Amino acid sequence: MPDFPIRRITVQIEEIHHDFGPAPASPRVLGAVMAVVKNPFAGHYEPDLEAAMEDLKPLGRLLTDKLIAALGGLEGIDAYGKGAMVGEGGEAEHGALWHAPGGYTMRERLGESRAIVPSCMKVAPMGGSLDIPLGHINAAYVRGHFDSITVSVPDAPRAGEIVFALAMGKGGRIHSRMGGLLLSQVKGEDGCR
Repeated sequence: MPDFPIRRITVQIEEIHHDFGPAPASPRVLGAVMAVVKNPFAGHYEPDLEAAMEDLKPLGRLLTDKLIAALGGLEGIDAYGKGAMVGEGGEAEHGALWHAPGGYTMRERLGESRAIVPSCMKVAPMGGSLDIPLGHINAAYVRGHFDSITVSVPDAPRAGEIVFALAMGKGGRIHSRMGGLLLSQVKGEDGCR
């Protein structure tokens, strides 16, 4: 049973009040939460990583709850994404440990959320940044919700660490006008439309 002790948790909230054109009725809100943890697999090859996803589920719940609280509650959250940055001595696959613990815990807490949780991971230097992709929680084809939030932790990931991150949003891009599936057309049955 690997251990992932937390060194630091960082929460980031963005309010987008304007993006040319007329001002929106209310700002778009994006948020992310990042946990810097020890990487128990750093420095060596571990053939069986999948079982460690179970050990990360409590962290997924903790970060999901922190992010929902920072966004002022569940109301209006309609976008999500996740990501990981692995420090020196680790491999990208260590970031992939976050797929189930990060994605499924957000889906549990957000209630009806059928779309796949967009994801990215990479090996990164200390202070590196990550562009976490965002998508609509129930309909992956809603183009107005195709976006990202850029995150970083100034002193992470250090060698032997991983930064696990979750992101959520309230609303699509301001002045989205690229067509595709509109929010009014979402059926939310299959995660796509």
